Amino acid sequence: MCGICGEIRFDHHQADPATLALMTEALRERGPDAVGTFAQGRLGFGHRRLKIIDVSEAAQQPLIDSELGLGVVFNGAIYNYPELRAELQSAGYRFFSRGDTEVVLKAFHAWGRDCVARFNGMFAFAVWERDSGRVTLARDRLGIKPLYYTSGSGALRFASNLPALLRTEGVDTGIDPAALHHYLTFHSVVPAPRTLLRGVRKLCPATTMTVEPDGSLDERTYWSLPFERNASDSSRSLEEWQELILASLRRAVRLRLVADVPVGVLLSGGLDSSLIVALLTEAGQAQDLGTYSVGFESVNCEAGDEFAYSDFVAAHFGTNHHRIFVDSGRLLPAVTSAVAAMSEPMVSHDVVAFHLLSQEVAKDIKVVQSGQGADEVFAGYHWYPPLVDSSSPVADYANVFFDRDHEEMRRVLEPEHHSDDFSRAFVERHFGAPGADTPPDKAFRLDTRVMLVDDPVKRVDNMTMAWGLEARVPFLDHELVELAARIPPQLKLSDGGKHVLKEAARSVLPARVIDRPKGYFPVPSLKYLRGEYLEFVRDIVGSTAAKQRGLFRPQYVDELLSDPEGHITPLRGSKLWQVALLEYWLQVQGL
Repeated sequence: MCGICGEIRFDHHQADPATLALMTEALRERGPDAVGTFAQGRLGFGHRRLKIIDVSEAAQQPLIDSELGLGVVFNGAIYNYPELRAELQSAGYRFFSRGDTEVVLKAFHAWGRDCVARFNGMFAFAVWERDSGRVTLARDRLGIKPLYYTSGSGALRFASNLPALLRTEGVDTGIDPAALHHYLTFHSVVPAPRTLLRGVRKLCPATTMTVEPDGSLDERTYWSLPFERNASDSSRSLEEWQELILASLRRAVRLRLVADVPVGVLLSGGLDSSLIVALLTEAGQAQDLGTYSVGFESVNCEAGDEFAYSDFVAAHFGTNHHRIFVDSGRLLPAVTSAVAAMSEPMVSHDVVAFHLLSQEVAKDIKVVQSGQGADEVFAGYHWYPPLVDSSSPVADYANVFFDRDHEEMRRVLEPEHHSDDFSRAFVERHFGAPGADTPPDKAFRLDTRVMLVDDPVKRVDNMTMAWGLEARVPFLDHELVELAARIPPQLKLSDGGKHVLKEAARSVLPARVIDRPKGYFPVPSLKYLRGEYLEFVRDIVGSTAAKQRGLFRPQYVDELLSDPEGHITPLRGSKLWQVALLEYWLQVQGL
Protein backbone atom coordinates (compact mmCIF):
# COMPACT_ATOMS: atom_id res chain seq x y z
CA MET A 1 0.00 0.00 0.00
CA CYS A 2 1.40 3.33 -1.01
CA GLY A 3 0.82 6.71 -2.57
CA ILE A 4 1.60 7.46 -6.22
CA CYS A 5 1.73 10.59 -8.33
CA GLY A 6 3.04 11.81 -11.65
CA GLU A 7 3.30 14.58 -14.22
CA ILE A 8 3.00 13.97 -17.96
CA ARG A 9 3.87 16.96 -20.18
CA PHE A 10 2.54 17.58 -23.70
CA ASP A 11 3.92 21.09 -24.28
CA HIS A 12 7.62 20.34 -24.88
CA HIS A 13 8.45 21.25 -21.29
CA GLN A 14 10.15 18.79 -19.00
CA ALA A 15 8.46 17.25 -15.99
CA ASP A 16 9.10 19.45 -12.98
CA PRO A 17 10.94 17.77 -10.07
CA ALA A 18 9.66 20.47 -7.71
CA THR A 19 6.06 19.65 -8.62
CA LEU A 20 6.74 15.96 -8.05
CA ALA A 21 8.27 16.75 -4.68
CA LEU A 22 5.20 18.75 -3.61
CA MET A 23 2.80 15.97 -4.58
CA THR A 24 4.94 13.24 -3.06
CA GLU A 25 5.21 15.15 0.21
CA ALA A 26 1.41 15.48 0.29
CA LEU A 27 1.23 11.66 0.14
CA ARG A 28 3.65 11.14 3.03
CA GLU A 29 1.08 9.55 5.37
CA ARG A 30 0.08 6.95 2.77
CA GLY A 31 3.64 5.68 2.62
CA PRO A 32 5.79 6.65 5.61
CA ASP A 33 8.49 4.01 5.05
CA ALA A 34 10.25 5.30 1.92
CA VAL A 35 10.09 7.88 -0.85
CA GLY A 36 11.25 7.87 -4.45
CA THR A 37 10.95 9.99 -7.59
CA PHE A 38 11.95 9.59 -11.22
CA ALA A 39 11.93 12.27 -13.90
CA GLN A 40 13.17 12.04 -17.46
CA GLY A 41 12.16 14.40 -20.19
CA ARG A 42 8.43 15.01 -20.28
CA LEU A 43 7.60 12.27 -17.74
CA GLY A 44 7.95 12.36 -13.97
CA PHE A 45 6.68 10.03 -11.23
CA GLY A 46 6.65 9.95 -7.43
CA HIS A 47 6.03 7.28 -4.84
CA ARG A 48 5.55 6.97 -1.08
CA ARG A 49 6.01 3.43 0.22
CA LEU A 50 4.39 1.42 2.98
CA LYS A 51 6.45 -1.76 3.19
CA ILE A 52 4.19 -4.81 3.33
CA ILE A 53 5.13 -7.21 0.51
CA ASP A 54 8.88 -7.59 -0.09
CA VAL A 55 10.14 -5.07 2.45
CA SER A 56 13.61 -5.02 0.88
CA GLU A 57 15.12 -2.21 -1.16
CA ALA A 58 14.74 -4.34 -4.29
CA ALA A 59 11.03 -3.42 -4.35
CA GLN A 60 11.61 0.33 -3.98
CA GLN A 61 9.59 2.52 -6.36
CA PRO A 62 9.47 3.99 -8.92
CA LEU A 63 10.46 0.56 -10.19
CA ILE A 64 12.20 0.53 -13.57
CA ASP A 65 13.15 -2.37 -15.82
CA SER A 66 15.65 -1.02 -18.35
CA GLU A 67 15.72 -4.31 -20.25
CA LEU A 68 11.98 -4.12 -20.92
CA GLY A 69 11.92 -0.35 -21.27
CA LEU A 70 9.16 0.05 -18.67
CA GLY A 71 8.67 1.78 -15.35
CA VAL A 72 5.85 1.66 -12.79
CA VAL A 73 4.45 3.33 -9.70
CA PHE A 74 1.94 1.11 -7.95
CA ASN A 75 -0.47 1.43 -5.02
CA GLY A 76 -2.26 -1.61 -3.67
CA ALA A 77 -1.81 -5.34 -3.37
CA ILE A 78 -2.08 -8.13 -5.95
CA TYR A 79 -3.05 -11.14 -3.88
CA ASN A 80 -2.47 -13.73 -6.61
CA TYR A 81 0.95 -12.35 -7.53
CA PRO A 82 2.83 -15.58 -6.64
CA GLU A 83 0.84 -17.52 -9.25
CA LEU A 84 1.28 -14.79 -11.85
CA ARG A 85 5.00 -14.60 -11.10
CA ALA A 86 5.35 -18.35 -11.68
CA GLU A 87 3.46 -18.07 -14.97
CA LEU A 88 5.66 -15.20 -16.12
CA GLN A 89 8.83 -17.02 -15.10
CA SER A 90 7.76 -20.02 -17.15
CA ALA A 91 7.42 -17.64 -20.10
CA GLY A 92 11.05 -16.53 -19.65
CA TYR A 93 10.78 -13.41 -17.48
CA ARG A 94 13.51 -12.83 -14.88
CA PHE A 95 12.78 -11.15 -11.55
CA PHE A 96 15.05 -9.08 -9.31
CA SER A 97 12.56 -8.57 -6.44
CA ARG A 98 10.08 -10.74 -4.52
CA GLY A 99 7.07 -8.43 -4.51
CA ASP A 100 3.91 -7.78 -6.46
CA THR A 101 5.06 -4.49 -8.00
CA GLU A 102 7.51 -6.17 -10.37
CA VAL A 103 4.80 -8.70 -11.25
CA VAL A 104 2.58 -5.80 -12.35
CA LEU A 105 5.40 -4.49 -14.54
CA LYS A 106 6.19 -7.84 -16.17
CA ALA A 107 2.49 -8.64 -16.57
CA PHE A 108 2.02 -5.35 -18.42
CA HIS A 109 4.88 -6.22 -20.75
CA ALA A 110 3.48 -9.70 -21.38
CA TRP A 111 -0.21 -8.88 -21.76
CA GLY A 112 -0.46 -5.12 -22.24
CA ARG A 113 -3.22 -3.12 -20.61
CA ASP A 114 -5.32 -6.32 -20.50
CA CYS A 115 -3.07 -7.57 -17.69
CA VAL A 116 -5.52 -6.06 -15.19
CA ALA A 117 -8.04 -8.80 -16.00
CA ARG A 118 -5.61 -11.31 -14.46
CA PHE A 119 -5.13 -9.43 -11.19
CA ASN A 120 -6.98 -10.36 -8.03
CA GLY A 121 -6.51 -7.42 -5.72
CA MET A 122 -6.84 -3.72 -5.15
CA PHE A 123 -4.71 -1.41 -7.23
CA ALA A 124 -4.03 1.87 -8.91
CA PHE A 125 -0.90 2.18 -11.01
CA ALA A 126 0.85 4.02 -13.80
CA VAL A 127 3.14 2.25 -16.28
CA TRP A 128 5.26 4.24 -18.71
CA GLU A 129 6.89 2.99 -21.87
CA ARG A 130 10.35 4.38 -22.55
CA ASP A 131 10.28 3.99 -26.32
CA SER A 132 6.72 5.11 -27.16
CA GLY A 133 6.33 7.70 -24.41
CA ARG A 134 2.89 6.28 -23.66
CA VAL A 135 1.60 6.12 -20.07
CA THR A 136 -1.16 3.76 -18.91
CA LEU A 137 -3.18 4.43 -15.77
CA ALA A 138 -5.35 1.74 -14.20
CA ARG A 139 -7.73 1.25 -11.29
CA ASP A 140 -9.11 -1.94 -9.75
CA ARG A 141 -12.56 -3.31 -10.49
CA LEU A 142 -14.35 -1.94 -7.43
CA GLY A 143 -12.36 1.26 -6.97
CA ILE A 144 -10.79 0.19 -3.68
CA LYS A 145 -7.67 2.18 -4.52
CA PRO A 146 -8.18 5.79 -5.62
CA LEU A 147 -6.64 7.65 -8.56
CA TYR A 148 -7.29 11.36 -9.16
CA TYR A 149 -6.09 13.41 -12.10
CA THR A 150 -6.18 16.90 -13.54
CA SER A 151 -5.35 18.00 -17.06
CA GLY A 152 -4.75 21.33 -18.73
CA SER A 153 -1.98 23.85 -19.33
CA GLY A 154 -0.02 21.32 -21.34
CA ALA A 155 0.12 18.56 -18.70
CA LEU A 156 -1.76 15.75 -17.01
CA ARG A 157 -1.04 15.13 -13.35
CA PHE A 158 -2.31 12.26 -11.22
CA ALA A 159 -2.15 11.30 -7.55
CA SER A 160 -3.57 8.89 -5.00
CA ASN A 161 -5.45 11.68 -3.29
CA LEU A 162 -6.98 14.95 -4.36
CA PRO A 163 -5.12 17.24 -1.92
CA ALA A 164 -1.82 16.25 -3.57
CA LEU A 165 -3.07 17.72 -6.85
CA LEU A 166 -4.02 20.94 -5.07
CA ARG A 167 -0.31 21.42 -4.32
CA THR A 168 0.24 22.00 -8.05
CA GLU A 169 -0.53 25.06 -10.15
CA GLY A 170 -3.38 25.66 -12.58
CA VAL A 171 -6.08 23.44 -11.03
CA ASP A 172 -9.61 24.72 -11.66
CA THR A 173 -11.05 24.68 -8.14
CA GLY A 174 -14.50 25.93 -9.07
CA ILE A 175 -17.43 23.85 -7.79
CA ASP A 176 -18.82 21.26 -10.20
CA PRO A 177 -22.62 21.83 -10.14
CA ALA A 178 -23.50 18.17 -10.75
CA ALA A 179 -21.10 17.03 -8.03
CA LEU A 180 -22.55 19.59 -5.62
CA HIS A 181 -26.04 18.25 -6.30
CA HIS A 182 -24.84 14.68 -5.74
CA TYR A 183 -23.15 15.61 -2.47
CA LEU A 184 -26.25 17.27 -1.03
CA THR A 185 -28.74 14.76 -2.42
CA PHE A 186 -27.05 11.41 -3.08
CA HIS A 187 -25.78 11.07 0.52
CA SER A 188 -22.47 12.79 -0.33
CA VAL A 189 -21.75 10.20 -3.05
CA VAL A 190 -20.12 11.89 -6.06
CA PRO A 191 -19.88 9.23 -8.79
CA ALA A 192 -16.69 8.95 -10.84
CA PRO A 193 -15.36 10.58 -12.90
CA ARG A 194 -16.60 13.74 -11.16
CA THR A 195 -15.28 15.29 -7.99
CA LEU A 196 -16.58 18.36 -6.20
CA LEU A 197 -13.98 20.44 -8.10
CA ARG A 198 -14.43 21.16 -11.80
CA GLY A 199 -10.75 20.70 -12.57
CA VAL A 200 -10.18 17.35 -10.84
CA ARG A 201 -11.46 13.99 -12.01
CA LYS A 202 -11.04 10.46 -10.74
CA LEU A 203 -10.43 7.44 -12.92
CA CYS A 204 -13.52 5.25 -12.92
CA PRO A 205 -13.26 1.81 -11.30
CA ALA A 206 -12.47 -1.08 -13.65
CA THR A 207 -10.87 1.34 -16.10
CA THR A 208 -7.56 1.70 -17.87
CA MET A 209 -6.58 4.97 -19.53
CA THR A 210 -3.71 5.41 -21.94
CA VAL A 211 -2.16 8.84 -22.22
CA GLU A 212 -0.44 9.40 -25.55
CA PRO A 213 2.52 11.79 -26.00
CA ASP A 214 0.23 14.26 -27.80
CA GLY A 215 -2.17 14.35 -24.84
CA SER A 216 -4.93 12.21 -26.32
CA LEU A 217 -6.65 9.84 -23.90
CA ASP A 218 -8.18 6.41 -24.45
CA GLU A 219 -10.32 4.97 -21.64
CA ARG A 220 -11.50 1.37 -21.57
CA THR A 221 -13.71 -0.43 -19.07
CA TYR A 222 -12.33 -3.92 -18.54
CA TRP A 223 -14.93 -5.41 -16.17
CA SER A 224 -18.67 -5.27 -15.65
CA LEU A 225 -20.98 -6.75 -13.05
CA PRO A 226 -24.20 -8.15 -14.53
CA PHE A 227 -26.97 -8.96 -12.06
CA GLU A 228 -28.29 -11.79 -14.14
CA ARG A 229 -28.63 -15.52 -13.54
CA ASN A 230 -29.03 -18.59 -15.68
CA ALA A 231 -31.46 -21.46 -15.10
CA SER A 232 -28.99 -23.26 -12.86
CA ASP A 233 -28.58 -20.18 -10.66
CA SER A 234 -32.32 -19.71 -10.37
CA SER A 235 -32.91 -23.31 -9.32
CA ARG A 236 -30.00 -23.62 -6.89
CA SER A 237 -31.05 -24.25 -3.29
CA LEU A 238 -30.26 -21.99 -0.33
CA GLU A 239 -27.89 -24.63 1.02
CA GLU A 240 -25.97 -24.73 -2.27
CA TRP A 241 -25.61 -20.94 -2.30
CA GLN A 242 -24.39 -21.05 1.30
CA GLU A 243 -21.67 -23.53 0.42
CA LEU A 244 -20.57 -21.55 -2.63
CA ILE A 245 -20.46 -18.25 -0.76
CA LEU A 246 -18.59 -19.62 2.24
CA ALA A 247 -16.02 -21.33 0.01
CA SER A 248 -15.48 -18.13 -1.97
CA LEU A 249 -15.17 -16.02 1.19
CA ARG A 250 -12.72 -18.51 2.70
CA ARG A 251 -10.53 -18.09 -0.36
CA ALA A 252 -10.84 -14.29 -0.28
CA VAL A 253 -9.84 -14.12 3.39
CA ARG A 254 -6.86 -16.45 2.86
CA LEU A 255 -5.65 -14.48 -0.14
CA ARG A 256 -5.63 -11.31 1.92
CA LEU A 257 -3.14 -12.82 4.32
CA VAL A 258 -0.43 -12.40 1.66
CA ALA A 259 2.10 -10.11 3.36
CA ASP A 260 5.54 -10.04 4.92
CA VAL A 261 4.09 -8.40 8.05
CA PRO A 262 1.25 -9.45 10.42
CA VAL A 263 -2.40 -8.99 9.35
CA GLY A 264 -5.09 -8.02 11.89
CA VAL A 265 -8.87 -7.39 11.77
CA LEU A 266 -11.02 -4.34 12.48
CA LEU A 267 -13.67 -6.03 14.64
CA SER A 268 -16.99 -4.30 15.27
CA GLY A 269 -18.63 -7.44 16.61
CA GLY A 270 -21.14 -7.48 13.76
CA LEU A 271 -21.70 -10.31 11.33
CA ASP A 272 -19.22 -9.22 8.67
CA SER A 273 -16.07 -8.56 10.68
CA SER A 274 -16.85 -11.48 13.00
CA LEU A 275 -17.10 -13.81 10.01
CA ILE A 276 -13.63 -12.72 8.89
CA VAL A 277 -12.27 -13.50 12.38
CA ALA A 278 -13.99 -16.90 12.32
CA LEU A 279 -12.52 -17.83 8.95
CA LEU A 280 -9.04 -16.64 9.92
CA THR A 281 -9.31 -18.73 13.08
CA GLU A 282 -10.40 -21.68 10.98
CA ALA A 283 -7.26 -21.13 8.89
CA GLY A 284 -5.10 -21.34 12.02
CA GLN A 285 -4.49 -17.62 12.56
CA ALA A 286 -6.26 -17.02 15.91
CA GLN A 287 -3.30 -17.31 18.26
CA ASP A 288 -1.48 -14.30 16.84
CA LEU A 289 -4.50 -12.50 15.36
CA GLY A 290 -4.84 -8.90 16.53
CA THR A 291 -8.41 -7.56 16.59
CA TYR A 292 -9.35 -3.91 17.17
CA SER A 293 -12.59 -2.19 18.18
CA VAL A 294 -13.47 1.45 18.87
CA GLY A 295 -16.15 3.10 21.00
CA PHE A 296 -17.35 6.58 21.94
CA GLU A 297 -19.44 8.19 24.65
CA SER A 298 -23.21 7.80 24.43
CA VAL A 299 -25.44 10.75 23.51
CA ASN A 300 -29.23 11.10 23.68
CA CYS A 301 -29.62 7.51 24.90
CA GLU A 302 -27.84 6.30 21.76
CA ALA A 303 -24.97 3.95 22.58
CA GLY A 304 -21.53 5.01 21.45
CA ASP A 305 -19.93 1.58 21.42
CA GLU A 306 -20.59 -2.07 20.69
CA PHE A 307 -17.90 -3.51 22.92
CA ALA A 308 -20.24 -6.17 24.32
CA TYR A 309 -20.35 -7.80 20.89
CA SER A 310 -16.72 -7.36 19.88
CA ASP A 311 -15.52 -8.57 23.30
CA PHE A 312 -17.67 -11.69 22.95
CA VAL A 313 -16.32 -12.50 19.47
CA ALA A 314 -12.71 -11.90 20.52
CA ALA A 315 -13.12 -14.12 23.59
CA HIS A 316 -14.91 -16.83 21.63
CA PHE A 317 -12.10 -17.11 19.10
CA GLY A 318 -9.23 -16.28 21.45
CA THR A 319 -7.82 -13.33 19.54
CA ASN A 320 -5.37 -10.74 20.84
CA HIS A 321 -8.04 -8.08 21.28
CA HIS A 322 -7.61 -4.31 21.63
CA ARG A 323 -10.54 -2.24 22.87
CA ILE A 324 -10.07 1.44 22.01
CA PHE A 325 -12.29 3.94 23.84
CA VAL A 326 -12.25 7.54 22.64
CA ASP A 327 -13.45 10.11 25.15
CA SER A 328 -15.18 13.27 24.07
CA GLY A 329 -12.05 15.32 24.60
CA ARG A 330 -10.35 13.61 21.64
CA LEU A 331 -13.27 13.58 19.23
CA LEU A 332 -13.66 17.23 18.33
CA PRO A 333 -9.93 17.91 17.78
CA ALA A 334 -9.82 14.83 15.54
CA VAL A 335 -12.46 16.28 13.23
CA THR A 336 -9.97 18.70 11.67
CA SER A 337 -7.36 16.03 10.96
CA ALA A 338 -10.03 13.67 9.62
CA VAL A 339 -11.36 16.33 7.26
CA ALA A 340 -7.82 17.12 6.13
CA ALA A 341 -7.39 13.44 5.25
CA MET A 342 -10.51 13.39 3.06
CA SER A 343 -9.87 13.40 -0.66
CA GLU A 344 -13.49 14.52 -0.96
CA PRO A 345 -15.96 15.59 1.73
CA MET A 346 -17.56 12.51 3.32
CA VAL A 347 -20.56 13.09 5.52
CA SER A 348 -20.90 9.75 7.32
CA HIS A 349 -20.33 10.15 11.05
CA ASP A 350 -18.09 7.11 11.27
CA VAL A 351 -15.38 8.83 9.22
CA VAL A 352 -13.99 10.27 12.43
CA ALA A 353 -14.35 6.87 14.13
CA PHE A 354 -12.30 5.22 11.42
CA HIS A 355 -9.74 8.01 11.64
CA LEU A 356 -9.22 7.59 15.37
CA LEU A 357 -9.36 3.82 15.21
CA SER A 358 -6.75 3.78 12.45
CA GLN A 359 -4.47 6.08 14.45
CA GLU A 360 -4.42 3.62 17.33
CA VAL A 361 -4.26 0.45 15.24
CA ALA A 362 -1.33 1.78 13.19
CA LYS A 363 0.74 1.94 16.37
CA ASP A 364 0.53 -1.84 16.56
CA ILE A 365 0.19 -3.22 13.04
CA LYS A 366 0.39 -2.26 9.34
CA VAL A 367 -2.33 -4.39 7.72
CA VAL A 368 -5.91 -5.20 8.70
CA GLN A 369 -8.85 -6.94 7.12
CA SER A 370 -12.21 -5.14 7.27
CA GLY A 371 -15.82 -6.24 6.72
CA GLN A 372 -16.58 -3.28 4.48
CA GLY A 373 -18.80 -4.02 1.48
CA ALA A 374 -20.86 -6.93 2.78
CA ASP A 375 -24.06 -4.87 3.10
CA GLU A 376 -23.93 -3.81 -0.55
CA VAL A 377 -22.85 -7.17 -1.91
CA PHE A 378 -25.27 -9.28 0.15
CA ALA A 379 -28.22 -6.86 0.43
CA GLY A 380 -28.03 -5.77 4.06
CA TYR A 381 -29.59 -2.31 3.86
CA HIS A 382 -33.13 -1.43 4.86
CA TRP A 383 -33.96 0.25 1.55
CA TYR A 384 -33.77 -2.98 -0.45
CA PRO A 385 -36.83 -4.99 0.73
CA PRO A 386 -39.39 -2.27 -0.23
CA LEU A 387 -38.11 -2.47 -3.82
CA VAL A 388 -39.21 -6.09 -4.29
CA ASP A 389 -42.72 -5.17 -5.47
CA SER A 390 -41.93 -1.62 -6.57
CA SER A 391 -43.72 -0.23 -9.59
CA SER A 392 -41.58 2.93 -9.44
CA PRO A 393 -38.09 1.80 -8.36
CA VAL A 394 -36.34 5.12 -9.04
CA ALA A 395 -38.79 7.03 -6.88
CA ASP A 396 -38.81 4.40 -4.16
CA TYR A 397 -35.01 4.28 -4.05
CA ALA A 398 -34.77 8.07 -3.94
CA ASN A 399 -37.32 8.28 -1.13
CA VAL A 400 -35.20 6.17 1.20
CA PHE A 401 -31.67 7.01 0.08
CA PHE A 402 -31.66 10.65 -1.01
CA ASP A 403 -30.90 13.19 1.72
CA ARG A 404 -33.12 15.81 0.06
CA ASP A 405 -35.53 16.03 -2.83
CA HIS A 406 -34.98 18.57 -5.58
CA GLU A 407 -37.52 20.96 -4.13
CA GLU A 408 -35.55 21.24 -0.91
CA MET A 409 -32.40 21.82 -2.96
CA ARG A 410 -33.96 25.05 -4.17
CA ARG A 411 -34.04 26.23 -0.56
CA VAL A 412 -30.50 25.03 0.18
CA LEU A 413 -28.44 26.81 -2.46
CA GLU A 414 -28.16 30.40 -3.53
CA PRO A 415 -29.85 30.97 -6.94
CA GLU A 416 -26.58 31.05 -8.91
CA HIS A 417 -25.84 27.51 -7.72
CA HIS A 418 -29.22 26.06 -8.63
CA SER A 419 -28.92 23.27 -11.18
CA ASP A 420 -30.75 20.41 -12.79
CA ASP A 421 -31.84 17.37 -10.79
CA PHE A 422 -28.57 15.60 -11.56
CA SER A 423 -28.96 12.96 -8.85
CA ARG A 424 -32.40 11.76 -9.92
CA ALA A 425 -31.27 11.69 -13.55
CA PHE A 426 -28.18 9.67 -12.60
CA VAL A 427 -30.24 7.02 -10.81
CA GLU A 428 -32.70 6.87 -13.72
CA ARG A 429 -29.88 6.25 -16.21
CA HIS A 430 -28.30 3.61 -14.00
CA PHE A 431 -31.58 1.80 -13.30
CA GLY A 432 -32.43 1.90 -17.00
CA ALA A 433 -29.21 0.23 -18.18
CA PRO A 434 -29.37 -3.43 -19.27
CA GLY A 435 -28.01 -6.22 -17.06
CA ALA A 436 -30.32 -5.84 -14.05
CA ASP A 437 -33.99 -6.59 -14.64
CA THR A 438 -35.59 -6.55 -11.18
CA PRO A 439 -35.86 -3.41 -9.03
CA PRO A 440 -33.71 -4.90 -6.22
CA ASP A 441 -31.03 -5.93 -8.74
CA LYS A 442 -30.97 -2.39 -10.10
CA ALA A 443 -30.36 -1.04 -6.59
CA PHE A 444 -27.76 -3.72 -5.80
CA ARG A 445 -25.84 -2.82 -8.94
CA LEU A 446 -25.96 0.92 -8.31
CA ASP A 447 -24.86 0.55 -4.71
CA THR A 448 -22.06 -1.92 -5.50
CA ARG A 449 -20.64 -0.12 -8.51
CA VAL A 450 -21.17 3.50 -7.36
CA MET A 451 -22.31 4.13 -3.77
CA LEU A 452 -19.95 1.56 -2.25
CA VAL A 453 -16.98 3.01 -4.14
CA ASP A 454 -17.56 6.64 -3.26
CA ASP A 455 -18.77 6.30 0.29
CA PRO A 456 -17.64 3.39 2.51
CA VAL A 457 -14.70 2.21 0.39
CA LYS A 458 -13.30 5.71 -0.02
CA ARG A 459 -13.90 6.37 3.67
CA VAL A 460 -11.90 3.33 4.73
CA ASP A 461 -9.04 4.05 2.33
CA ASN A 462 -8.71 7.72 3.29
CA MET A 463 -8.91 7.23 7.03
CA THR A 464 -6.65 4.17 7.30
CA MET A 465 -4.04 5.49 4.90
CA ALA A 466 -3.91 8.78 6.82
CA TRP A 467 -1.95 6.73 9.38
CA GLY A 468 -0.06 4.39 7.06
CA LEU A 469 -2.46 1.50 7.68
CA GLU A 470 -3.50 -0.84 4.87
CA ALA A 471 -7.11 -2.07 4.96
CA ARG A 472 -8.00 -5.17 2.94
CA VAL A 473 -11.63 -5.94 2.15
CA PRO A 474 -12.33 -9.63 1.42
CA PHE A 475 -16.04 -9.02 0.81
CA LEU A 476 -14.95 -7.05 -2.26
CA ASP A 477 -13.00 -9.89 -3.81
CA HIS A 478 -14.27 -9.58 -7.37
CA GLU A 479 -14.95 -13.30 -7.73
CA LEU A 480 -17.06 -13.27 -4.56
CA VAL A 481 -18.89 -10.15 -5.77
CA GLU A 482 -19.62 -11.80 -9.13
CA LEU A 483 -20.96 -14.88 -7.38
CA ALA A 484 -23.16 -12.83 -5.04
CA ALA A 485 -24.61 -10.90 -7.99
CA ARG A 486 -26.03 -14.16 -9.33
CA ILE A 487 -27.99 -14.98 -6.16
CA PRO A 488 -31.75 -14.49 -6.74
CA PRO A 489 -32.94 -11.32 -4.93
CA GLN A 490 -35.57 -13.17 -2.92
CA LEU A 491 -32.87 -15.31 -1.29
CA LYS A 492 -30.71 -12.32 -0.43
CA LEU A 493 -33.61 -10.33 1.00
CA SER A 494 -35.33 -13.06 2.99
CA ASP A 495 -35.51 -12.58 6.75
CA GLY A 496 -34.70 -8.87 6.59
CA GLY A 497 -31.72 -9.09 4.23
CA LYS A 498 -28.29 -10.74 3.99
CA HIS A 499 -30.09 -14.06 4.37
CA VAL A 500 -27.64 -16.18 2.38
CA LEU A 501 -24.62 -14.76 4.19
CA LYS A 502 -26.25 -15.14 7.61
CA GLU A 503 -27.17 -18.76 6.98
CA ALA A 504 -23.72 -19.51 5.58
CA ALA A 505 -22.18 -18.02 8.71
CA ARG A 506 -24.07 -20.37 11.06
CA SER A 507 -21.53 -23.12 10.48
CA VAL A 508 -18.69 -20.96 11.87
CA LEU A 509 -20.28 -18.29 14.12
CA PRO A 510 -22.42 -18.40 17.28
CA ALA A 511 -26.08 -17.50 16.72
CA ARG A 512 -25.70 -14.58 19.15
CA VAL A 513 -23.48 -12.82 16.59
CA ILE A 514 -25.64 -13.60 13.57
CA ASP A 515 -29.03 -12.73 15.05
CA ARG A 516 -28.02 -9.53 16.85
CA PRO A 517 -29.43 -6.16 15.67
CA LYS A 518 -27.52 -4.54 12.83
CA GLY A 519 -24.74 -2.31 14.12
CA TYR A 520 -22.31 0.32 12.85
CA PHE A 521 -19.50 2.55 14.05
CA PRO A 522 -21.61 4.91 16.21
CA VAL A 523 -20.47 8.50 16.68
CA PRO A 524 -23.60 10.08 18.17
CA SER A 525 -21.91 13.40 19.00
CA LEU A 526 -21.79 14.24 15.28
CA LYS A 527 -25.42 13.26 14.76
CA TYR A 528 -26.92 15.10 17.71
CA LEU A 529 -25.02 18.37 17.56
CA ARG A 530 -24.90 19.94 20.99
CA GLY A 531 -22.59 22.06 23.13
CA GLU A 532 -19.10 22.51 21.74
CA TYR A 533 -19.95 20.46 18.65
CA LEU A 534 -22.80 22.78 17.78
CA GLU A 535 -20.62 25.83 18.42
CA PHE A 536 -17.93 24.33 16.19
CA VAL A 537 -20.44 23.95 13.38
CA ARG A 538 -21.93 27.39 13.99
CA ASP A 539 -18.46 28.95 13.64
CA ILE A 540 -17.91 27.15 10.32
CA VAL A 541 -21.18 28.10 8.62
CA GLY A 542 -21.04 31.62 10.03
CA SER A 543 -17.42 32.28 9.07
CA THR A 544 -16.35 35.02 6.70
CA ALA A 545 -15.11 32.38 4.26
CA ALA A 546 -18.54 30.71 4.16
CA LYS A 547 -20.32 33.99 3.64
CA GLN A 548 -17.98 35.06 0.88
CA ARG A 549 -18.29 31.69 -0.83
CA GLY A 550 -22.07 32.08 -0.93
CA LEU A 551 -23.05 28.49 -1.56
CA PHE A 552 -25.90 28.19 0.93
CA ARG A 553 -28.90 30.41 1.53
CA PRO A 554 -28.59 32.08 4.96
CA GLN A 555 -32.28 31.37 5.64
CA TYR A 556 -31.72 27.64 5.19
CA VAL A 557 -28.62 27.61 7.39
CA ASP A 558 -30.50 29.51 10.11
CA GLU A 559 -33.32 26.99 9.88
CA LEU A 560 -30.88 24.13 10.51
CA LEU A 561 -29.14 25.97 13.35
CA SER A 562 -32.43 26.69 15.08
CA ASP A 563 -33.23 22.99 15.41
CA PRO A 564 -30.13 20.86 14.67
CA GLU A 565 -31.64 17.61 15.90
CA GLY A 566 -34.87 18.14 14.00
CA HIS A 567 -33.29 18.09 10.55
CA ILE A 568 -32.22 14.50 10.01
CA THR A 569 -31.91 12.74 6.65
CA PRO A 570 -33.75 9.48 5.80
CA LEU A 571 -30.45 7.68 6.47
CA ARG A 572 -30.34 9.26 9.96
CA GLY A 573 -27.64 11.82 9.29
CA SER A 574 -27.54 15.46 10.34
CA LYS A 575 -28.34 17.91 7.55
CA LEU A 576 -26.52 20.63 9.45
CA TRP A 577 -23.38 18.50 9.74
CA GLN A 578 -23.56 17.78 6.01
CA VAL A 579 -23.67 21.47 5.10
CA ALA A 580 -20.96 22.40 7.62
CA LEU A 581 -18.68 19.55 6.53
CA LEU A 582 -18.70 20.67 2.92
CA GLU A 583 -17.79 24.22 3.85
CA TYR A 584 -15.16 23.04 6.34
CA TRP A 585 -13.54 20.68 3.83
CA LEU A 586 -13.19 23.57 1.37
CA GLN A 587 -11.63 25.72 4.09
CA VAL A 588 -9.23 23.01 5.29
CA GLN A 589 -8.07 22.40 1.72
CA GLY A 590 -7.38 26.13 1.36
CA LEU A 591 -10.09 26.69 -1.23
